[in-house]
Amino acid sequence: MVLRQLTKFYGSFLAVDHLTVGIPKGECFGLLGVNGAGKTTTFSMLTGQTTISSGDAFLDGASVAMGAAGARKDLVGYCPQFDALIDQMTARETLWMYARLRGIYAADIGRVVEKLIRQLTLENYADRQAGKLSGGNKRKLNVGVALVGNPSIIFLDEPTTGVDSAARRQLWNTLVQVRDSGRTLILTSHSMEECEALCTRMAMMVNGRFQCLRSNQHIKTKFGEGYSLVVKLRVGRGEQQGAVEAKTRALMQFVSSTFPSAQLKDQHRGLV
Repeated sequence: MVLRQLTKFYGSFLAVDHLTVGIPKGECFGLLGVNGAGKTTTFSMLTGQTTISSGDAFLDGASVAMGAAGARKDLVGYCPQFDALIDQMTARETLWMYARLRGIYAADIGRVVEKLIRQLTLENYADRQAGKLSGGNKRKLNVGVALVGNPSIIFLDEPTTGVDSAARRQLWNTLVQVRDSGRTLILTSHSMEECEALCTRMAMMVNGRFQCLRSNQHIKTKFGEGYSLVVKLRVGRGEQQGAVEAKTRALMQFVSSTFPSAQLKDQHRGLV
């Protein structure tokens, strides 16, 4: 996939600012940034949900700006940031529907769907309506929809939001297998841990621009100095606010004396 001066304006507001990058086959490329950085808007242009203001993108040589709808149908899988499920359909029915839309042979659909259900650890929820699934299981089902049909380019917009830690690790293992099979993954995330687990290269995105585009290790070495310490104080039932504040002051004195350069980032009842 190639992005060439990809730009998006909403009126006079510049949401995506002349992005240029090439992503080879078999790479997992991460877009790391806070809300409003332009990650989802970039995906919206690449998947044809919104028009490109200027520049272009090429999916396996097919121009998105010139109308690569056919190429997207065959090449692209997409897990959107917000769940795109039909609430009345079960998880299994949802995967069957997308398998048919993808053109998988009818004789193979059952095998493909059951394999995805196992990979996503949805066995206990496969026959539950999508609208009644937990937020984490909905995200897993959205990832499954993106993987149906083995597309060569897979867009994952914050795929593990709301997924518990054990299921998140299982989902990461599945995505690593997909990446190692030679397919291209592009994912957005707020989590450096997730990018480190999955991505071979990533970009830090701020205000629609790439501020840094390097390997994970380079970014960690350049920007990852220092440590974050989070302390939850034990607060007894009915304990007065003054006692909590005294404990907090004692903790801060200990941290300041042990690490003189430490900086307090946040503090509220019992949590520092």
